[in-house]
Amino acid sequence: MTAAPDSRVKLPTSLKAAAMLEIRQMIFTGEIRPGDKIDQDLVAERLGVSRLPVREAVIALDVEGVVELAPRRGAFVAALSRDDIRDHYSIFGAVSGLAATRAAVRMTDSDRAHLADVVGKMEWAQDPDVREGLNFRFHREINRASGSGRLISEIKALGAFAPIGFYESHDHWYDTANHDHGRIAVLLTAGDSAGARIATEKHFVRAGERAVAMLDARGFWR
Repeated sequence: MTAAPDSRVKLPTSLKAAAMLEIRQMIFTGEIRPGDKIDQDLVAERLGVSRLPVREAVIALDVEGVVELAPRRGAFVAALSRDDIRDHYSIFGAVSGLAATRAAVRMTDSDRAHLADVVGKMEWAQDPDVREGLNFRFHREINRASGSGRLISEIKALGAFAPIGFYESHDHWYDTANHDHGRIAVLLTAGDSAGARIATEKHFVRAGERAVAMLDARGFWR
């Protein structure tokens, strides 16, 4: 499948980033679960790298709260609860909602046209990679229009929590996301900052519930 030209980079730009992505994939597919030890040698073998970038990856994921490092014992999947997942997406939604508030009053005609173009393409996209790219582009347009480097930085960090493609392979979520995106775009175009914020926050709350349901289905919580 051909990836959309403006989707997130599929090939990580560093060995550490590649190892972080691999570990996220292992966790969010249910291969390893809360409390399981992360086999760093296995990760290194899969990626064909030394153990050093894998070690750097687990340290970074420990800072994020996805992994827990135990002295002299190794790295373990953090004991994430269902409410932890929901809380993450609620925080993500609050920050993204603030960006939407700013964007609603700062968007130019060109910004609105770009957003409308993305929404239109979302209605017809079938390829998961294309969907991934359009979803990324939709939120990027809003975040950039907010004009806040600080908000963009925080959103980028929050967005890295789940691995690439976590939602896009699930058609039911994509239909829900399309509806949400269309609603957010209408409110932004109308300059309704309060409405855009509320709609954005609700979108991420729904994403959190969907994440919990998907992880449940994969046996994430034994």
